[in-house]
Amino acid sequence: MSKSIFREYDIRGIFQKELNENIVKKIGYYFAKELIKKVPNASFISVGYDARLHSIELKNWLASGINHAGLKVLDMGMVPTPVNYFSNFVDFNGLSSNGSIMITGSHNPPEYNGFKITINKNPFFGEQIYSMGRDILKDDSTIPDNNTTILINAKERYIDYIVNHFKDLKLEGKKFVFDCGNGVAGVVLREILDKLNIKHHILFEQPDGNFPNHHPDPSDESTLVDIKKELSTGKFDFGFAYDGDADRIALLSKKNNFKGDILAIFFSKFIENPVVIGEVKCSQVMYDTINTYGKAIMYKTGHSNLKVKIKELNASFAAEVSGHLFFNDRYFGYDDAIYATFRALELIDKNFDFDSEYDALPKVYSTPEINIKVTEDTKFKIIDDLKVALQNPPRYFEPIKDIIEVDGVRVIFDKGWGLIRASNTTPKLVTRFEADTQAQAKIYQEILMKLLSSIGEN
Repeated sequence: MSKSIFREYDIRGIFQKELNENIVKKIGYYFAKELIKKVPNASFISVGYDARLHSIELKNWLASGINHAGLKVLDMGMVPTPVNYFSNFVDFNGLSSNGSIMITGSHNPPEYNGFKITINKNPFFGEQIYSMGRDILKDDSTIPDNNTTILINAKERYIDYIVNHFKDLKLEGKKFVFDCGNGVAGVVLREILDKLNIKHHILFEQPDGNFPNHHPDPSDESTLVDIKKELSTGKFDFGFAYDGDADRIALLSKKNNFKGDILAIFFSKFIENPVVIGEVKCSQVMYDTINTYGKAIMYKTGHSNLKVKIKELNASFAAEVSGHLFFNDRYFGYDDAIYATFRALELIDKNFDFDSEYDALPKVYSTPEINIKVTEDTKFKIIDDLKVALQNPPRYFEPIKDIIEVDGVRVIFDKGWGLIRASNTTPKLVTRFEADTQAQAKIYQEILMKLLSSIGEN
């Protein structure tokens, strides 16, 4: 068993090599025992799975562990991750879950799989996962097979909810292209679009854990080649692309690919007195713009972190640059790319001009996310050393206006900022830089990387 599968936001590893029958059964067992402790009258855990070739086998192992602990599994079959979250808020003919497990490898390569977990409608993450992992690694017992589950139709309930919520959309004369990337968005998308009479063309709709057409990660520009090609024909007004488990979205016009922080600006304009939470990688343009008519708060990266913060502050909305979008004004506060699609279509219905609104924003240059490989043992120490070094920066450094340490270090300069943070899920440092010009962003990148190198040498 490898402790590395127990990560900050979820459990993830390579099928059989790391996620084998023994460990997966124990994940089901120990999570069920934890749920019983937190919710003494707990009866059910709802379980769904994505398109990965090994997801059903993992579900059977997981069910054996849950049943062994004395709880029962509400089995929703193959669904997007947001449908799994949704199951926590719905009663299924008298059956309601007290926690959920989504079996998904998200946007990882095909050999990976994993589990996104909630308990009492809240993320199960951080120390909760690490503690459970320690207990599992100490346990040498064997759990018997018992993959009995109770089938529920969460997919149908979710589709009905979305259709009812957006039944007033009127998009006659418009047509949209959608790229499901052979993930699970296609399990629900077509039926919703048909019921709402929205004209559509869907790429790679069929779930296929081999991902034969492209990697299911819309934050990677190289995966958007096909949808951009369709948009270039002029036949479609907008394009939407999804990751493997449909909790992240990319929204594209013929001209632009709108990242999560820009979409946060657009959506917040239609929320009264919006309180918006962004992660540390979000553009300063997002924070400055929203603060002119609402309140924008910077917080840690990570979908679990943002879900907890949005509930703590009862915020309207939260966003990650990568396309995790969390609506809490008319929804449940979790990241749902399908729901976000129809909120975007709602803006299109209101004749919101995405391209013009984008062009009107202050012009800045932002680098993509730049990753630096380090070791699991050193990544947080490097950040601590960097914080110390920034207290007395070298002569070549640009003047520092502020340092934000909510997640790594975000150094604010006169004309932009630079971010260096330790990834919570992989052995790497994550960096991003932004300034009023590309040349200035390059300067911020160079000086921070130079300081980082000097730390590595010491």
